[in-house]
Amino acid sequence: MDMKHIIIIGGGTAGWMTANLMAHQWIKLGFKISLIESTKIGTVGVGEGSTPFLKEFFQTLNIPEQKWMPACNATYKCGIRFPDWTVDKQQNSYFHPFYSDIDGELAKNFFNQCNIKRAGAAAFTNPDDYFVTSALANNHKAPKYIEQSDENLTYGYHFDAELLGVFLKQHALSLGVNHVNDSVVNTIVDKHGNIAILQTQQHGAIRGDFFVDCSGFKGLLIQEVLGESLISCKNHLFNDSAVAIQTPYEHLDSMPCETVSKALKYGWVWHIPLMNRMGNGYVYSSDYVSKEQAESELRALLGEQAKGQAARHLHWRPGRLQQHWKKNCVAIGLSQGFLEPLEAPMLYIVQRSIEEFIELYQSGHFTNTHQQKFNDKINNIIDGTRDYLQAHYKINARQDTQYWIDNRNNSAISPVLDELLQGWQNKENFDQIIHQNMPHLAYLKTSWYCLFSGKGYFKDNIKNQIPDAKLIAENNLAKTLCSQKSAVFYDHWQYLNSHFPRNSVLPSKEAL
Repeated sequence: MDMKHIIIIGGGTAGWMTANLMAHQWIKLGFKISLIESTKIGTVGVGEGSTPFLKEFFQTLNIPEQKWMPACNATYKCGIRFPDWTVDKQQNSYFHPFYSDIDGELAKNFFNQCNIKRAGAAAFTNPDDYFVTSALANNHKAPKYIEQSDENLTYGYHFDAELLGVFLKQHALSLGVNHVNDSVVNTIVDKHGNIAILQTQQHGAIRGDFFVDCSGFKGLLIQEVLGESLISCKNHLFNDSAVAIQTPYEHLDSMPCETVSKALKYGWVWHIPLMNRMGNGYVYSSDYVSKEQAESELRALLGEQAKGQAARHLHWRPGRLQQHWKKNCVAIGLSQGFLEPLEAPMLYIVQRSIEEFIELYQSGHFTNTHQQKFNDKINNIIDGTRDYLQAHYKINARQDTQYWIDNRNNSAISPVLDELLQGWQNKENFDQIIHQNMPHLAYLKTSWYCLFSGKGYFKDNIKNQIPDAKLIAENNLAKTLCSQKSAVFYDHWQYLNSHFPRNSVLPSKEAL
């Protein structure tokens, strides 16, 4: 397949991530890469958190943090805190860490304690006690050593999504990407059903060899032209709406380094700390609450800081395509589907989709068979992500609304998720179950252990039991070591202000 002229439809984070990775690989080989977008059409622009894989994206492009993070008001993300998903007053919150080699034996102790409790004995199973990134989050530390160390720490980022799109656009243009500010008004396909020409409003006909659909929810090419339709997963994931409100900082003595995903009556709220503001949003199901009620509930939670702040409402159909790559077009981003923002998985899916496509072409494997393998792999990632997200809702312990009760009683779960849930509860060898289902999982062992233990998903009620002395000692040692290890890391606010240019976008504490 000839791909000398690749045309990307749509900008935003997905479009410009695609443009950057493709240009990095192929412009030097004589490829022409064009991105067509209409600046009159806005982007969604509210996804403000990442998984650790975004670090690899910038490393591939040789863009240092000191260059892109200040431009995007970015901060570090050590993990995600989940308050109020359970009714356990002793443990109504837990932290989902990013596992690193530094955790080592501490993580093994955590797994051991969980399996002891699964077997019916008392143990200490709060993941907060066993992972260094949890200690960093508790103490508002950056995942950066004060002195040079050979140990690498895994972390993600928080950022302004619109500013990230602007930054990526500028970098893509510097790589030689051709930017066309225009609207596509018609699409012409050839006799084989492949896309041949895009008719634009101001630039006329633009011919390409291969097309990337980053046009958002409407899927201008993959859905409207090539007829690929969305496969709904609303029966798995109820949430289909969100309302976002940005709030200013009033008093800021230190900078958090965690995303907070707090359960509310009909969904959950994110709190994401950027350098200049806090990003907040309520993700909910429109089947249970109206957009007006959701906004009111969010404003009540945010209090005085939300007064006078604009609210942005979003709605989507949770689901995915069956064929992300069809004919001479591949869909990337919202055009290929969307699940929901919990655990910030969608940017990872965008990145993996681009990287898998580039790797496939580089290997010379570009037949229909390999096209199907690509689609199967991306669907596997999305379905595995769907299972992990649904598990949060399936094992919730809230009783306050029908929304949470219905999520807990929902029987529409995949065989993989069912096997994981049953295996954990029935005291089977959970590591073996994880291993057997590895081809279908998007999240690995640590994440599943943290999810199940953090939400208190244990079958036996072990009240009035005292763990044995060895387990007590292990838990105390873990907490002590995590605290000691976290002491050699920078304060988050201090690091951002001392290592990033002050003349960029970083405000002073006094200005905040």
